[in-house]
Amino acid sequence: MSRDPRPNLLYIHSDQHSPYVAGCYGDPLVETPHLDALAARGVVFDNTYCPSPICVPSRMSMLSGRYPCDNQVWTNTHILDSGIPTLAHAMGAGGYRPALIGRMHSVGPDQLRGYAERLVGDHGPNQPGGQGVDHGQLAGTAGPSRVSLRLSGHGQSAYQVHDEDVAAAAVDYLNRLGVAKRAGQPAEPFSLSVGFMLPHQPFVARLQDYRYYYENITPPQTPEPFGNHLHPHLKRWRQACDIEEVSEEETRRARAAYWALVHRMDALIGQIAAALRENDLEQNTLVLYTSDHGEQVGEHGLWWKQTFYEDSVKVPAILAWPGRLPAGTRCSRVISSLDLNATMLDALGCPALPNSRGRSVLPLLAAKNAAWDDVAFSEFCQDAAGAGGPFPAEGIFQRMIRRGPWKLNYYHGQPCQLFDLQADPRECCDLAADPAHQETLAALKAEVLDGWDPEWIAARMAALRADRPILAAWGRTVQPPDQCRWKLDPAMDYLDSDQLASSQRNTNK
Repeated sequence: MSRDPRPNLLYIHSDQHSPYVAGCYGDPLVETPHLDALAARGVVFDNTYCPSPICVPSRMSMLSGRYPCDNQVWTNTHILDSGIPTLAHAMGAGGYRPALIGRMHSVGPDQLRGYAERLVGDHGPNQPGGQGVDHGQLAGTAGPSRVSLRLSGHGQSAYQVHDEDVAAAAVDYLNRLGVAKRAGQPAEPFSLSVGFMLPHQPFVARLQDYRYYYENITPPQTPEPFGNHLHPHLKRWRQACDIEEVSEEETRRARAAYWALVHRMDALIGQIAAALRENDLEQNTLVLYTSDHGEQVGEHGLWWKQTFYEDSVKVPAILAWPGRLPAGTRCSRVISSLDLNATMLDALGCPALPNSRGRSVLPLLAAKNAAWDDVAFSEFCQDAAGAGGPFPAEGIFQRMIRRGPWKLNYYHGQPCQLFDLQADPRECCDLAADPAHQETLAALKAEVLDGWDPEWIAARMAALRADRPILAAWGRTVQPPDQCRWKLDPAMDYLDSDQLASSQRNTNK
């Protein structure tokens, strides 16, 4: 029986994983043996940037291959136009029947976005105005709010329960493929996307994982006291989120829990990797791991994502494909998550998305002297009604460019930031006001604004905001059934009783 020469795809996509918290990216504390093993048999990209440092815009861009300004999806409430083809549509057009298990975070009635089937949905409502999520004892901890630091430590996050279901469903999916293969049934190549919630906050992990990290966690590398020296946007953000000052105990608990959640996510990835291997499916499968954005875990005095600092806007990217990609190698070229979209389609021999901004990295990996433009963009635009945090009434309109060693952060109506990441990888020295770097500043600012108009974006966001009350009122009245939703029980979210008491005693000491 002839084998189908087309490769399989296993695309694993986590939520809020900083690349700096992974063994294969140099973290000496966190235990991530399965991601490290994937890295050992594949390629690790050291400079991959997400299209937006917040969930829905980043995820919809990674699906479509287009920037948020192309999609007109800037906030966690915006709905991607279902007429825009996605990665999954292109895989389907190329002869695959793509399946998704777990997290996608799509807003609106289209919960497939081109996938032929979806197992284990998101925990939130499909529609605006749908029945919201009750996090029980951990209410409020999933957003950018001080409560996520106060209520941190050991217990259980419902997101971990979700991901355990996701991993079990993915293992079952691969096991069924293995049974069919061993039975000699003709097999079409598979395309399986797996979406995890971890290590997204709540910063709460089970005691068995948490204890080790609480005893051994280190403080942030780049602490930043609150004061008037801060960039005005970052000063306001810290005030709005009540993180001007965070106690050592809160920092220790939240960081320990985050490291523990990364460790637990890695263990779940290990279950899926074992099923792939044990069912003899590994050899002809491209495995790609990445995340939608990072997590700051106290660096620069910041938490969560929502900024252009490296901890927030940079993501891990690991690709392994036996016999096709060089094993145990690293790539330091600057790439975008949109390039991963184009790479998967290129590897599978599927049609490229016509309006994608992504570039396949396969030619880059095939030849040392391959032409490559070391550039990536990210944008963060929010209005006062935008989900994801408290914003001023006039909104914020921000865009980042990483070009070569330089990074420029553009804040509409406020000063830019400029960093030389080669000399200053932790972004401690803002060069925007340095007379010696004005030419670089001007060139990068012009490139950021080329084809990206904050005034037009403000007008489009206002129009979308005007539409939102009708959609939300319709959802509240009609309450259409969710097509694909994982049931989050409020009892799944809790702190252990002794941890809750300890947290309340030690907060703000």
